[in-house]
Amino acid sequence: MKCVLFGGGGFIGSAVADRLLLDGHFLRIFERPRVEPYRKFETYEYVEWMTGDLLSAHDVSDAIDGVDVVLHLVSTTLPKSSNDDPIYDVQSNLVATLQLLNTMVEKKIPKIVFISSGGTVYGTPVYLPIDERHPTDPLVSYGITKLAIEKYLLMFERIHGIKSIILRVANPFGERQRIETAQGAIGVFLNRALCHQPIDIWGNGSITRDYIYISDVADAFACALSYSGQKSVFNISSGKGTSIHTLIALIEDVLNQPIEYRHLPERPFDVPISILSNELARQELGWAPNVQIREGIVRTAAWIKKTLPNRVT
Repeated sequence: MKCVLFGGGGFIGSAVADRLLLDGHFLRIFERPRVEPYRKFETYEYVEWMTGDLLSAHDVSDAIDGVDVVLHLVSTTLPKSSNDDPIYDVQSNLVATLQLLNTMVEKKIPKIVFISSGGTVYGTPVYLPIDERHPTDPLVSYGITKLAIEKYLLMFERIHGIKSIILRVANPFGERQRIETAQGAIGVFLNRALCHQPIDIWGNGSITRDYIYISDVADAFACALSYSGQKSVFNISSGKGTSIHTLIALIEDVLNQPIEYRHLPERPFDVPISILSNELARQELGWAPNVQIREGIVRTAAWIKKTLPNRVT
């Protein structure tokens, strides 16, 4: 299958790209200007790397020309900072996606797989675990924009027949996560612990999240490519909750060292607990998570040690 992968050079995108290449798909990876390939591709791998602007109709038209499916993993904002400039969030993500969808209609591209946010679109849970029928009441602009994009995808499916697969991914972690953005507790905590720096905990440490290892996320995208059923929205999660204090204990065990941490005031946009049901993805996509959180931490720690040799002792 010929796929265009918007955001294919990032943390999640590169893992998805590597997974799809294993399946023999042809990939056109679209990234921002001046973003270099995340690795050297082998001669037997079918990869075309191109750069451009998602807000440019010309660039997007060239990117999707002749493909069978679009994979949309671009986001210009982060949950913790999206409320600072919601207009930018909408313009750079929602408007850009609508332009992409219009171009897909023109080019007659039949399918799109979009990464949404299981961590933000639901807001404060009404019940646990959260399934796809749970109310959506996001507390941050990031989640509102993701949800709006979902609604437009489903509208274009009804009107234009573009099949949409929406993957509401929980809290992904693993290799190539951008630690410098302070996005992703596991990567940030591991990096600071390995560099013998204190960890900041917002609140009392009881905040609980559903962490999913990056290879399991990539597997979900591979399953979504071949899915031909009627469902459109799927939670991609471990189905288990881990509190911040439990996470720190796990990291201490994996690293075999104590971790220094300090408590800071809780943040208003942090919901107390978020655990997603993955039953629908299991039933419809034939997908299931394979990597337990401790094993994922072991792998992530090994990657950080390898990539930061001068800072890790």
